[in-house]
Amino acid sequence: MKTHPELRDAHQERAATLKRRFAEAGIPVMPSESHIVPVFVGDPVHAKMISDMLLEDHGIYVQPINYPTVPKGTERLRFTPSPNHDDAMMDALVTAMDRLWTHCNVARMPVAA
Repeated sequence: MKTHPELRDAHQERAATLKRRFAEAGIPVMPSESHIVPVFVGDPVHAKMISDMLLEDHGIYVQPINYPTVPKGTERLRFTPSPNHDDAMMDALVTAMDRLWTHCNVARMPVAA
């Protein structure tokens, strides 16, 4: 990335796009200045369940982050989009997350207008 600033720019753009798309769907994105897109779940069982269902049902891998890495009650999913993740892939992810959020009855943010 140091020798190819265009890749860094694309990496940051993909992270910003995913953050925006999650927020528009009411998925609770946590603040992050890096390429990591943390999504607040707030429960270790739901974090693991959603991670497992994304992989098993949609072929999407995401790392659940639970205690002791984060304090209890702040469990999250950590997405790391790359410059190779296109809009169609993000659409599929956001659609899957939207369905799983409803299925698992996880709290949402107010949907962005």
